[in-house]
Amino acid sequence: MAAMNLSEQDFSTGDLWVFGYGSLMWRPGFDFLEQVPARLVGEHRALCVYSFVHRGTPEKPGLVLGLDRGGACRGVAFRVAENNRAETVAYLRAREQVTSVYREVMRSVWLENAARERVSALAYVVDRGHGQYAGRLSLAEQLRLVRQGHGQSGANRDYVIATVKAIEAEGFRDAQLHRLALMLHDDRHALHAPPPETASEA
Repeated sequence: MAAMNLSEQDFSTGDLWVFGYGSLMWRPGFDFLEQVPARLVGEHRALCVYSFVHRGTPEKPGLVLGLDRGGACRGVAFRVAENNRAETVAYLRAREQVTSVYREVMRSVWLENAARERVSALAYVVDRGHGQYAGRLSLAEQLRLVRQGHGQSGANRDYVIATVKAIEAEGFRDAQLHRLALMLHDDRHALHAPPPETASEA
C-alpha cells in the first residue's frame, strides 16, 4: 500500500511545525528550535494501530498510538528550521510510514504558550482503511497486545510507560493510557516480587 504523504506544494515556506503525541514527545529524533505544549482539535490520541515493526511483529503484534477521528489531543509542537525541513520530513517518513499506516497531514494546532497562537503543523493520522488499524479495543485487549509486543524499537510496554511519563511531564493526563501504564507497572512488580512463603507441614 502506497504511503499517503503530502506533496512539496502542501508545505508552506518558512519553519516547519511538527505535532508529537506519542513517542515523538520523548524521542523526536530530529533537530528543532523550540518545543511548545500544543492542542490539536478534531482528532484524539488512541492506541489504535497494530505494530508489526517497531513494537511488535506480524505474528505477535504490539499496539501503538495514532490520531483517530473526533475529540482533541494535547501534545507537543516542535519548530524546525526551514533549512532542516526536507531532512526532517524524510526522517519522519522513514520512521512513521514504514508500513504506510498513517496519513501525513497538515493540521491546525493551538500553541499553549503566552501568545496562544495557531500554527499549521505536520501530523500523522491513522488511515482507517489500513489493515493495521485496530479500531476501538477493550482495555483487556490493549493490555494483552502491549504485554506481548516486542519489535525493532524494543518492548511495547516501555513505549506506553515512556509516553505516559512524557504526558505527565507536560502537566496533563490521558486517562486510558494511565490506566494501562498502571497495569504494566503492576506486571513489573509482580515479576520481581519474592515468591510467597509456603506453609511448613506440621
